[in-house]
Amino acid sequence: MISIFVLEDDFLQQGRLETTIAAIMKEKNWSYKELTIFGKPQQLIDAIPEKGSHQIFFLDIEIKKEEKKGLEVANQIRQHNPSAVIVFVTTQSEFMPLTFQYQVSALDFIDKSLNPEEFSHRIELALYYAMENSQKNGQSEELFIFHSSETQFQVPFAEILYFETSSTAHKLCLYTYDERIEFYGSMTDIVKM
Repeated sequence: MISIFVLEDDFLQQGRLETTIAAIMKEKNWSYKELTIFGKPQQLIDAIPEKGSHQIFFLDIEIKKEEKKGLEVANQIRQHNPSAVIVFVTTQSEFMPLTFQYQVSALDFIDKSLNPEEFSHRIELALYYAMENSQKNGQSEELFIFHSSETQFQVPFAEILYFETSSTAHKLCLYTYDERIEFYGSMTDIVKM
């Protein structure tokens, strides 16, 4: 199941995106873990402890009159989660070339001024891509996939260096080439996987 995150500071646009996404998911009978709307960038960043291809982010570029804030947030998301799906939804079409300079590998750039049918269609295509991408990666035997009530993440086996117990009780640490992920679990659970 995918997690859907929206960063939009305008209440009307928040409602439009939430309604459009929920309607598409219901119409297509696609399951999703969550659909969360954020008005502030830091709230979004703080709310995504997970990582993996099961996440899609719809980001406005201009947040609270800061012209490139959405691009900066996309950069933070991409650093933390290289396999997340990022889609820009904005009226600032002049920023489209900048999305390439930020090198965040955005899937799409959707103009809010599109007619409702085209806007909905583009959102649907992005959601379809995220659903397919999540299912492909979820079925792959090359990913370590961990789910618990606190977190969910996916790490390619090729990137895992080792696991160790944490100094915090009941926690493990997973080490990759460039990060350390601490999570609740036991070595017995890891061996069973």
